[in-house]
Amino acid sequence: MAPASSVSQKGTRHRVVIVGGGFGGLPAARLLGVKAKKEVDVVLLDRRNHHLFQPLLYQVATGMLSSGQIAVPLRHSLRRHKNVRVELMTVTGFDLDRKVVHAELPGIKKTEVPYDSLIVAAGCGQSYFGHDEFAFYAPGMKTVDDAHELRRRFFGAFEMAEIADDPEERRLWLTTVVVGAGPTGVELAGQVRELATRCLKGEFRSIEPSSIRVLLVDGGKEPLANFGDRLSGKTATTLERLGVELHMGARVVGVDALGVDVDLADGSHERIDAYTVVWAAGVEASPLAKALAEASGATTDRSGRIEVSPDLSLPGHPEVFAIGDMMSLNNLPGVAEVAMQGGLHAANTIRRAINGEPPNPFTYRDLGSVATIGRFKAVASVRRLRLSGFLGWLVWFFVHIAFLTGFGNRLGAMIRWLRAMVGRGRGEREISTAHTGGDLSLPEAVRAEVQPNPYPRIASARAAMEEAQKVKRAATGPAPPAGDAP
Repeated sequence: MAPASSVSQKGTRHRVVIVGGGFGGLPAARLLGVKAKKEVDVVLLDRRNHHLFQPLLYQVATGMLSSGQIAVPLRHSLRRHKNVRVELMTVTGFDLDRKVVHAELPGIKKTEVPYDSLIVAAGCGQSYFGHDEFAFYAPGMKTVDDAHELRRRFFGAFEMAEIADDPEERRLWLTTVVVGAGPTGVELAGQVRELATRCLKGEFRSIEPSSIRVLLVDGGKEPLANFGDRLSGKTATTLERLGVELHMGARVVGVDALGVDVDLADGSHERIDAYTVVWAAGVEASPLAKALAEASGATTDRSGRIEVSPDLSLPGHPEVFAIGDMMSLNNLPGVAEVAMQGGLHAANTIRRAINGEPPNPFTYRDLGSVATIGRFKAVASVRRLRLSGFLGWLVWFFVHIAFLTGFGNRLGAMIRWLRAMVGRGRGEREISTAHTGGDLSLPEAVRAEVQPNPYPRIASARAAMEEAQKVKRAATGPAPPAGDAP
């Protein structure tokens, strides 16, 4: 196993390794890059080269924003922090006794990255609650390529319905099921209806896009249940006015190429026929949470999140921190604010340790929750305030503008929102009939079936080299022992 060129030898400076450049890892790297640049060297490991603003993925999927507006290259974000190094690697495990992180570039290189302090902010993935086979037919939305794949399915459904001769076939293409009535499911369902009723109006000749059925299916009683009864009720009313069909108290028990099977609260069974199904029903911690727990002896909860000490470090390992969606502490929610505040706390704790100061417990400041439902309509729960409609949308607008990375992306998002909400334009509608592939957030078994080799040219070149060496050895025979005459 080859050592990483940039971190193979420990120097006198404190070395911090951060796993993940999301809402937890990036703020931690920035803080250490500003306030600890004289004492600390930082290595940020991520299998993607960008920081992704996941709350707006649904707008990429429905053609409102481009992926570049919500996915900022990590190197660009950290370019001014000279003590921070970014390395494109997939972390595979941890050796806490030796203080090294095992990482690889799949099919290319395996390495060990040593550390003095470690921050693991690997986030979460889509959960199918033990039914990973659903993922083949009902993709989630966690990565840029997930959004591109869903865009292909959404816009492709209208195209297929336009050329369908059979009315039943057309009906299946014009039916979309969204599983899960949390913020992601609600926002996506509302946007698909608005896309059909406003943006695609008058563009087709054989179909009326507004005839699309969008069904929101969830086992709970109301959408956005964690926002409280008042806002949940307003959300349900707004969705129904948009034309979204609410199927609450319905638990999905089967998904296939032709639709979903659900069990209803009264014990009956229902079949919903649809060609487009989206899974937004649940999340689970990154597999790295389990790997970190096994390496440290820590425990995990039912969602696979690792249980941490009050200062976000691992029990028995004060130099190792788990933050964001992969950690469990005081029933904190898996939201971006917890990850960002956790990243800053871990970075400050490392600074305190370098200065010989004791750690402080992590204190989460709840900034509230927001979710958009439709054009100029949103709900916001900010401390004691409960806002809906246009006032809720204004809160949603300023929160998302504040959290987007980069002035150009903020300005670009505002222009796109103006175009789509005041006008009817959706500037990102290009699709292909081919599968997106790439970085889909699928379970391993499903990914192996649908995702191509990430580095096919290198893999082919290596296979060709190995074959050439075999042919050469077969032609020349074994080499003679050393010292023998030719």
